[in-house]
Order: sequence, then structure tokens, then C-alpha cells
Amino acid sequence: MIKNWNSKEFKIGVLGAGQLGRMLIQEAVNLNIHLHMMDSDKNAPCASISSSFTCGSITDYQSVLDFGKDKDLITVEIENVNIEALEALEVMGVQVYPQPKVLKIIKDKGTQKEFYKNHNIPSSSFELFENKEALINSKTTFPAMQKMRTGGYDGKGVQVLKNIDDSFEGPHLIEELIDFSKELSIIVSRNPSGEISTFPSVECEFNPEANLVEFLFSPAEISIEIENKAKQIATDVIQKLDMVGLLAVELFLTKEGNLLVNEIAPRPHNSGHHTIECCQTSQFAQHLRAILDLPLGSTELIQPGAMINLLGAKGHTGVAKYEGLSELLNHSNVFPHLYGKEQTKPFRKMGHITITGKTLKDVKIRAQQIKDIVNIVA
Repeated sequence: MIKNWNSKEFKIGVLGAGQLGRMLIQEAVNLNIHLHMMDSDKNAPCASISSSFTCGSITDYQSVLDFGKDKDLITVEIENVNIEALEALEVMGVQVYPQPKVLKIIKDKGTQKEFYKNHNIPSSSFELFENKEALINSKTTFPAMQKMRTGGYDGKGVQVLKNIDDSFEGPHLIEELIDFSKELSIIVSRNPSGEISTFPSVECEFNPEANLVEFLFSPAEISIEIENKAKQIATDVIQKLDMVGLLAVELFLTKEGNLLVNEIAPRPHNSGHHTIECCQTSQFAQHLRAILDLPLGSTELIQPGAMINLLGAKGHTGVAKYEGLSELLNHSNVFPHLYGKEQTKPFRKMGHITITGKTLKDVKIRAQQIKDIVNIVA
């Protein structure tokens, strides 16, 4: 356990200052933990509420090195960071969780897939390509799933490729298109002492136009056997990575009943937001516990829940205006979380709503009733 972790002198630096950092700060305040944030956006959601805020590029070597050298510990809220600077900070004696070696694997989706293959972690078959021309000269059959190796996020850089003309130009991978019955997520955490804990399963439903999660439900409607198998796979992944921190493991449940790892994210994740209201310990509190080598909290589900992402309205770009919030607040067991983003644009994540209830059936019914109340326009 780290000494003086909640004193003002103990500085935790966070690369990225978006909504994940904002919710991390809200948990940090409860334990008097001091978070110092860095982001290239001077109006980032954390800018006005962190212990200190540095405006700078998290992908620039010198900027990250300068930011981190007076910190006791560095963590991330997004994996697209300068890993070489984090490696240098480790050499200087700064603790970095998740470790740079882990971020290096996960940041590149091709390296990520090779890790699964080399460590017998179930995942779909794949092939790596340097560019569009290499794909043209291959024997790939379509349709197939195509992903940029780096830089993709929130539905960007991921597509079902139906013909060669629509291919990405840069380095990418082609995956077998999986005919799955459900998309699941397991959040797993591990501290430096080796303690591991998993959250109850989550079932995701996507907005087909935005390719973003529209709903998530917890617990997922799956058998105990599938639940336990999913948790074991997530545990296996974080152990084989030798990772410290919080890891979201996204899985496909095939129609044959098999589980395949789709992607992983080494940080708090969209599929864990409901844990704030639904679990004994939220994913954000668990992340802090893990990186500080504190005892991991109980992940027991207090009540079933649903989460709805609040996305910027299609056709609207500019200063954000939230319509329907007053009406939403008339509903009980409904918890809005706004991310403090001043500007909206189509399908941008602007907030989320958590809905709780006695049964999953009740929660799903209410989620459908509530999903269109709030509209985010310019």
C-alpha cells in the first residue's frame, strides 16, 4: 500500500481530462485524493475541477515528460498517449499504471490481436495489412470487419467493409465477421499486490448509425455458466498482461454459445458507468483503489440498472443546449450525468443517464420510455 496517498503532497497525474477523468475526480474527492489533469483542450470537462490542470498534448513526448516528472503516480483516461515518455518516467521512478508495456500492446489493435493469439485467449481470426494496396492484393473475402490499427475510437476507424473501394488507406486489420447473439462487457481490476476483482456482466446495445453504445444493461441476460466463463476470460487477460488498474473486456457471445474477446480498454469504460448507482463500488473508485494498491472494493450489484448514452443530436454543431432535463428529473430512480462539454456535435458523447429498478425487465421498459426525453442541440 502506498504511504500518504491521500495527502496533498501526493500527486497523481492523469493523462486526458474528459468525462472519464471528471467521474474519476468525483470519486477521488471522497477519499481526499488529489488528481492533476493534462489535456490539449483548455475547456476539457476536468479543467475547472481538478487539483491542477495543464493544457498540453498527451501524445507529445516532452509535454508528457514535463507534466509527469513531479508526480508520484501517473494514470490515463485514454490509451492514445505518448508511451515513450511514460517509459522514461518509469525509469525516473514515477509509478505508471497501467504500465507502458500494457498500453503499447493495447494501443495498437493489431498488436492486441496478436497478444490474444499468442496467449490462447479466444478471439476472432484476423489478418494485418500495411495499407489499402496490400489488401487489394490479398485473397480477403467480403464482408469483413475492418479496424484501423491505431487512432480509432467511439465508432471511428471501425467499419464493416463490404467492398475494397471503401477500405481505410493506412495500417489496419481485417477480422472475421462474427454472427454474435449478444455483445457483453466485463470490467476487471487488479492491484500491484495481485488482488483481482470482476464486476457483474453488462449487455450492450448499439446505435447502428453512430456505431456507439446506445443502451447497456446489467446484469446481462445470460446463464450463470456464461457469466462465470466471461469473468474467467477477463481475469485471464489481465493476469497475462500483468496489468495494474482497471480493464474493460468486450466480448462476443456467439450463437453457438462461445465467448470471443473483441477489444479491451485499460481504463474506466463506457460500459461501467452504471456502477456508480448500481454497485457497491463504482468502476472509478475501483480504478483508484487498484493503482494505489488499496484493497479492492465489493463489486456486488445493489440493483439492476440500465445506462443510456446522451449523444449530440444529428445536424447540430455548436454551443450545447439540453432540452428535456426538467422533465427527466420528474422521474424517480433516474440519474443524469452531464459531462460539462461546452460544444456539441452529431453523436458526440455529452452525458449519460442511469436508470435503476427492482428487476431488469422493469429497467428495460423504463429505459425505452426515457431514452428520447433529453435532446442535445446547438
